[in-house]
Amino acid sequence: MRNFCRRFPFRSLPRENIPIPRHFLSHHSRFPARFNSSAKIPASSSSKDTCAKGPAPLSLYQRITELVAEENPTVDDKASSGNPVAENGRSSACQIARESESSLNAKEQAQAENSELEDVSLIVQRVTEIVRLEKSELRMGQRLDELDLPFSSEIVEKVLKRCFKVGHLALRFFSWVKLQPGFCHTTQTYNVMIYIAGEAEEFDLMEKLVDEMEEDLCAKDIKTWTTLISHYGKVKQIGKALSTFEAMRKSGCEPDAGVYKAILRALFNVRKAELSMEFYKEMVSKNMSVDASLYQLLMSCLARSGDVAAVRLVGDDMVMIAKLSDSEVYACILRSFCIAGRIEEARKLFEEIKKKNLLVDLKVFEVLVKGLCRASKTDDAIEIVNNMKQSLAIDGQVYGCLIDGFIRQGDVTKALQLLHDMRELGCLPMVSTYTQMIQYLFRSDEYGKACELYEEMLKDGIEPDIVAITAMVAGHVRHNQISEAWDAFKSMKKKGMKPTWKAYTVFIKELCKASKPNEAYKLLEEMLDSNMNATNGIYHLVISCLTRNGELEKARKVEQIWTSLKLQSLGNEMVFQSADHPSHHEEHKRSNCSFNQGINYIQKAEAYSEIDLKQVCRILSSSTSWNSILEVLERSMIHFTPKLVEAVLHSCQRHSGAALRFFSWVGKQSGYEHTAETYNMGIKLAGSAKDFEHMRNLYQEMRRRGCSITPNTWTIMIAQYGQAGLTEIALKTFKDMKSDGYQPNGSTYKYLILFLCGKKGRKVDEAIKLFQEMIHVGYMPDKEILGFYLSSLCESGKLMDAKGSVKTLCKRGFAKELGYSLLIKSLCRAGRVEEALILTEELDKVGCSIDQYIYGSLVHALLRQGRLDEALDKVERMKKAGLSQTVHIHTSLIVHFCKEKQIGKAVDIFKKMREDGCEPTIVTYSALIRGYMNMGMIADAWQIFRYMKVKGPFPDFETYSMFMTCLCKVGRSEDGLKLINEMLECGIIPSAVNFRTVFHGLNREGKQELAHSVLQTKWLLKRERMFLY
Repeated sequence: MRNFCRRFPFRSLPRENIPIPRHFLSHHSRFPARFNSSAKIPASSSSKDTCAKGPAPLSLYQRITELVAEENPTVDDKASSGNPVAENGRSSACQIARESESSLNAKEQAQAENSELEDVSLIVQRVTEIVRLEKSELRMGQRLDELDLPFSSEIVEKVLKRCFKVGHLALRFFSWVKLQPGFCHTTQTYNVMIYIAGEAEEFDLMEKLVDEMEEDLCAKDIKTWTTLISHYGKVKQIGKALSTFEAMRKSGCEPDAGVYKAILRALFNVRKAELSMEFYKEMVSKNMSVDASLYQLLMSCLARSGDVAAVRLVGDDMVMIAKLSDSEVYACILRSFCIAGRIEEARKLFEEIKKKNLLVDLKVFEVLVKGLCRASKTDDAIEIVNNMKQSLAIDGQVYGCLIDGFIRQGDVTKALQLLHDMRELGCLPMVSTYTQMIQYLFRSDEYGKACELYEEMLKDGIEPDIVAITAMVAGHVRHNQISEAWDAFKSMKKKGMKPTWKAYTVFIKELCKASKPNEAYKLLEEMLDSNMNATNGIYHLVISCLTRNGELEKARKVEQIWTSLKLQSLGNEMVFQSADHPSHHEEHKRSNCSFNQGINYIQKAEAYSEIDLKQVCRILSSSTSWNSILEVLERSMIHFTPKLVEAVLHSCQRHSGAALRFFSWVGKQSGYEHTAETYNMGIKLAGSAKDFEHMRNLYQEMRRRGCSITPNTWTIMIAQYGQAGLTEIALKTFKDMKSDGYQPNGSTYKYLILFLCGKKGRKVDEAIKLFQEMIHVGYMPDKEILGFYLSSLCESGKLMDAKGSVKTLCKRGFAKELGYSLLIKSLCRAGRVEEALILTEELDKVGCSIDQYIYGSLVHALLRQGRLDEALDKVERMKKAGLSQTVHIHTSLIVHFCKEKQIGKAVDIFKKMREDGCEPTIVTYSALIRGYMNMGMIADAWQIFRYMKVKGPFPDFETYSMFMTCLCKVGRSEDGLKLINEMLECGIIPSAVNFRTVFHGLNREGKQELAHSVLQTKWLLKRERMFLY
């Protein structure tokens, strides 16, 4: 729940600075209109759909009111004490006046109403002041009791709305008022509090509030459901968003347009194009309006998935249903293609637009130019711009896109030249363009040029915005020009700008990186005085920096401030620990103790007992209930050390969910602290379970706690993304690693190149760049990485690159025989047999001879193409050269004869190789199993498989997967299900493909109940491997 506190400024606001939105007050309010907020919150389900050209966006207060307030309120405030209050909390002063038997005339009645409204407004104002100004919960309660006022649900709702920017105070008041005699929360008050919790991404609290809502018999309305779905969607918890949508339907609450928009946005966030389309169709079938922004998001999602036809269909709907013009629709489609990086489709569409003589404005050209530049097609973008000049006046935005393209390519010379040409043409560059150039120059250690460019911008009369000044501040600090950085920072205020949270954060980070702890401390104080709270990461960074430089007193002071802000949960009441509460004092003492230990004590990596390791692993696998596991752990007398925890995580891949919970639990135990190694193992475990969200959370926690992050930490994360085929994210993580100042090591390059060269998520061009970079920085590839790399190049038709790489490596000292052997093997794997044969004949020219491994590669490739005679000829040549046949050649022959359904010959070769003392490998046995299955000899296949389990080599994942697929093909899916269970018992994790193969096989055989059990096993396994919050 720490995020909840950190998202809101913790310093209490003075009375005169409490922001009160205009529409929360009656016209008698004494608060000036300047307190209206301009921050933005997504529109609620009750808000009307707006087009891109609609009115200005509503303020934050207005939108939160739409989300949680009445759709058609008559009066903002309610009567004060003494007047009856309806059970649903909705009676107004007007209604009370009408129900009374008073004989007031219209004028007297209006005066009475105004008096009541003013009284209620003053009550809300007074209560809000107390809630926001009193740091102690006990003191807050005493002062509220002294007011001796009745708390209606409307008053509570209004107070909560005024406190939504300081959510921890809102929750404190919410919990306090719940305990007051005669008060019951309503759906409306719960809605406000749920919204606040969701905005702070405190989902445990949000769900707890929903549970309490049910306990208090408060019915969830459409706004409750919309809030829940919207906030789950924002953080990509799509499973919870969908289950909430289904729960809403089952409850009898019919989804409205707002709910559909919320669920669609959630699906767009996780790029679920198919599901998005289904929900969209359902929405349209119910005659619900779809605004232009939602159409654009839907198109972009579909374009990213590659469903171009669906994008066109949505475009037709925009014309027929939304009544948009063809030009507007084509512009939206073009934008979606460019966002998705589908440049060829974008080009074709642009030609189609021109052929249809549709209106093409500068905005359309800008979209295409930006798309081309982001796809590294800057030359094409320049051609488009040159054509544009004939009919349109080019503005700074379009030129800015071109400059962005040059910068992305690293061609700063062209970017600077274009910037100069723009000024010559009288087209002033945008401030964002200057900022981007300045940032790039700073990163390239061109400090002088960056400062000169900034001065040029000022001379041209272009006023820098807060982003530009922040960039200058960061650049000055990086080049150790601290006084200049402070001057730039202070210039914001001189220009009438207020430094933003981002500006403070960037400045503090850069100061800490430059080992300027006192400067960072000073700036943190200023930030807090400006009612802006820092993140946990910033506090950790400042504390670590102060500690390293011996400023222990200041470090303790920062930690005291940070500790005082942490959210404390007291039982089920969800109230905050008060500053003067004894238990808080004790907690604070413990925190300081831990902090001082962190400064003066580094925990030794103690050895561990194998008995302890087995006991912990047994406990973690003993139950699916974490509470049961926790009870056993707390009763155990095991002494936990980082080495033991690391070993436990390494041994518990099958039960990684429980292992990750154990990791979290043990980190909170007295006398224990996680090390970089335990965090690395935890990150690896979460990533192997594809729980990437928790993997990232562990990394952030590692940073917050000041653990030493090494290149190995980054390498593990990159490897987990690559293993899952998410090479785009792996590459982004690699770039983030370098931008954060960490230098990739040999392992980083190795694993990233391996996954870029893999079948899943292959990116050959990126692999080539990375391989060259690896060589340039001095890392030499090993046999494994070079083999994968060359195979990828050969399969992609980049033969010259493959040959060039081998020549370059050999010049740098790589063994020639091994290099050319791997190159021939790669050509053979890619089916380039003729090229491999030619290269083999030329080996003597480079001083290499043909060894048994090269013969093995050639024989295997010839057999794959059915050229048995040529393959046998190579075997004979090999014998004449005095080279013995390898297991590779024997296995290749077995594979060939099994494929030709000559199982007898395959068995003969198998027997002969064993007689010759050539031990079969797991690939050899797998080939025989596949051969027997192809011949329908299922019993013989099982016999080989059982022999492997008893004598070895033990079946691996590939063997299980192959045998399972063969069994399902011949109607033996039930045996395939047994193999899945065997895999789990042996600690081998079945893949999604394994489950799918068996599931479909059982369904084909009419065994639906067993098929359903496969899904249950899959779901249970996923649940056991994920860290469930």
